[in-house]
Amino acid sequence: MYIVGLTGGIGSGKSTVTAIFESFGVPLVDTDAIAHAISQPNMPGAQAVFDLFGPGFIDNNGAIERTKLRKLIFADVDAKHRLEGRLHPIIQREAHRQLRAIPAQAPYALLAVPLLFETNSYQEVINTSLVVDCPEPLQVSRVVARSHLSPQEVEAIMRQQLSRTDRCRRADNSILNDGDLASLEEKVRILHRKYTQAAELQQDSL
Repeated sequence: MYIVGLTGGIGSGKSTVTAIFESFGVPLVDTDAIAHAISQPNMPGAQAVFDLFGPGFIDNNGAIERTKLRKLIFADVDAKHRLEGRLHPIIQREAHRQLRAIPAQAPYALLAVPLLFETNSYQEVINTSLVVDCPEPLQVSRVVARSHLSPQEVEAIMRQQLSRTDRCRRADNSILNDGDLASLEEKVRILHRKYTQAAELQQDSL
């Protein structure tokens, strides 16, 4: 199957773009959604946090104390790397399983990975890459509006990700998400046609 790896910085609008692709019938495997699922009480992600950092990072319901954990991994790079070392293999296995389960008649598949270029863990899986891009001040304002984070906290997250310039340089395609929804839908529609044609060419060559 032809697979498009989609990425983008925090607040760039990845979820909006993937929803438009899904409306065109494109199946989505979302590693953020997988990470959220495995981090629920009694799931491997919550167990990993307990094992690595102790019961103080788990609430009375068995859920991860996300605010406390976020502060730790921003302040302690080693803690961040240890957590990623436990979670990323679990997420990758589930992502691969979901990709294998996609019906063969799908036009192509979308694999959304926020840290696609930072981790380099899916390069052998994807056929092409797409970055959702937007100006950095807009990233900050979007995240502040939807979360309880301060601008400074959002900027700290952004500093741990590739720069906007580097993401766009490494991607095969980019989509600028700085306008209205109708404009964004048309940009996605153009890419959808492109990826459908590429998938058909790949299938014809097999």
